[in-house]
Amino acid sequence: MRQAFPMPAAVGAKPAFLEAVRLRARRRACWLREQWNQAGQPSSQGLAISDSEVDRILDEPARAAAETEFDRTDPEARDLTARIVEADRAAAEEPRWRKLLAEFGLSPAESGLLALALAVENDPWWRRVCGYLHDDATASHATLWLARSLFRWTDEVRLGPGSPLVRWLMAAPLEGTGNAWAAAAPWQADPHLLAWLMDAESGDRALGAWLCPRCDVPSHCLYPDTLREMRTIALALRSERQTGLELEIVAPSGAGRRSLAGQLCASLDVNLLAVDAEALLSDTATAPALAHRAARLARLTDSAIFWHNAERADFKALRSVRGEVALTFYGVSTELPLSGESRVAHLSYTLPRLTEDERRDLWRRLGGNPNSASVEDSALLPAEMAAALQTAPAGEPALDQACRAFLRHAPGDLLTALPLPYTWQDIVLPPTLQTHLEELEQQVRLRHAVLDEWGFERLTPLGRGLSALFAGPSGTGKTMAAQVIARSLDLEIRRVDLSSVVNKYIGETEKRLKQVFDACERDKVILFFDEADALFGQRTQVKDAHDRFANIEINYLLQRMEQFDGLAILATNRKEDLDRAFLRRLRFIIDFLPPAPAERLRLWRLALHEKTPIGLELLERGIPFEKLAVELDLNGAGIKSTALRAAFLARQEGSRIGLRHILAAVRREMQKHGQVLRGAELQELQ
Repeated sequence: MRQAFPMPAAVGAKPAFLEAVRLRARRRACWLREQWNQAGQPSSQGLAISDSEVDRILDEPARAAAETEFDRTDPEARDLTARIVEADRAAAEEPRWRKLLAEFGLSPAESGLLALALAVENDPWWRRVCGYLHDDATASHATLWLARSLFRWTDEVRLGPGSPLVRWLMAAPLEGTGNAWAAAAPWQADPHLLAWLMDAESGDRALGAWLCPRCDVPSHCLYPDTLREMRTIALALRSERQTGLELEIVAPSGAGRRSLAGQLCASLDVNLLAVDAEALLSDTATAPALAHRAARLARLTDSAIFWHNAERADFKALRSVRGEVALTFYGVSTELPLSGESRVAHLSYTLPRLTEDERRDLWRRLGGNPNSASVEDSALLPAEMAAALQTAPAGEPALDQACRAFLRHAPGDLLTALPLPYTWQDIVLPPTLQTHLEELEQQVRLRHAVLDEWGFERLTPLGRGLSALFAGPSGTGKTMAAQVIARSLDLEIRRVDLSSVVNKYIGETEKRLKQVFDACERDKVILFFDEADALFGQRTQVKDAHDRFANIEINYLLQRMEQFDGLAILATNRKEDLDRAFLRRLRFIIDFLPPAPAERLRLWRLALHEKTPIGLELLERGIPFEKLAVELDLNGAGIKSTALRAAFLARQEGSRIGLRHILAAVRREMQKHGQVLRGAELQELQ
């Protein structure tokens, strides 16, 4: 890879371009003194203006010829002219000065004015020299007029805002000085450019902390196919001498975007200058100038430029330097809305998420324990894996906690974390339903083995997400089943209430759904969408714009569920309202039915356990559980609610739970649903 900052010819010595300016200034001073002596004027003439001086000024052709003759005949001037030729030759060989002139195409007039302005910036005493050479003590800056006098330009020179000196912030007229483009207007050079020209280790100090620290380019590439394709395109465009190539790398921060850019640059023998675009280009007032500084440094050091987090930078500033650097990278998490630019070839690459095998291989390369389940099961980014490695010596529990911390995001108002108190022993379901749920759980467990190891990922082109619909009346165990599966898989579960996500304003529902999925994109969670009919039930025939956008919202939800690298469960108690076209896109549709007498019997016995945790008898003898299961058409939620109410009634009396407490609780539970338990029915239960 090329050296990022070429060394000056002699570190610590004054650059030859400054020496050339100094010698020209001395030669000019000799000539002025000769003129003043011929006119009988001391060099410290003050404010007096003599007749001979005016005549000399107005006779410009004769003055120019006389100055040339003076250079030829005066010994000191003749010696200075010879030394100027040598200094110019040395300046042309200085790597940084030569690079500056060639890279930005500076004309002789622009390079001369810049050299003079840099001399004044380098040594404040030069301001007195400028005043002396101007024959005006108040003119203490570099001017176009003085540069023309020192460098002996014969053609008329005019500079404006389009000059590379101004556009690339090398030098500029001082503000507040009237006509900024007049020959006598004072100019000031960029001190940071001077530092780069004179200091072998300097970049552009104005960029400061916004330059990302240099890091070693990893030898192992995580995205070899992408690297190979980018390199082929870069080489092809280089051979065609295209002006610029932009490569947009789309991935979360920490996925290895900059490492991939560095690997491409290393293969092309190009340096890489990485800039924190979010911090550097956040202020719209200063962003364009700072963007030009960064692009200028990239060109001066033969570097490609990498704009880190470019999606959070000022787009106007980024556009202002498009095509100015041969190779530009944008490291973004979402694609940039960049408009077309005829001088630039723009390509976008979205980095794929690492598979479990790739994560295992990277973890081994980093030096981690190859049998760490915490890392293998966590969708960590490469940067997060490197950070997690610092916790590995503390043991697997600490490493697992660190991995979860990287993936966990605050649920916010749209997500609720559900507790996981239940196991498969706590849920009562018909055998066929339980088998269906266990099949769902096994598909989550075996997804890596089937999709990656057996190669069946080709059958899931839209994404690896696993989606299921739990349909059935309220209280039949849909939420509990989701909790059981989450606990069995050692996953957290987040409930999304779609009734709070759906919004009447166009586009707002998709925005909220995006927030939900983005928050759980890599987290080890199950997403549980409660009351799915709140969204799916809206799809009708398209009669107006609201119907059309309702369909878009449903399609967006299904698309994100397919892309979600986890299990997403929709729950509804109104399956008949859902559109059949969308049901076909769900992997599992599981119907929850009200419990039959056999299931109700098991539910009663689970809800009303016989002894307290410390072993005391809790139930009166002779409770007819079989009759309760047969005669009372309660679902699981109703039975649990009845058991809890009966326990409170018994505790209030200070007795064990008996049939009278259960029947009283049943009346209250049935009243909640507008039902009445009649005397004949009570008689059947006693």
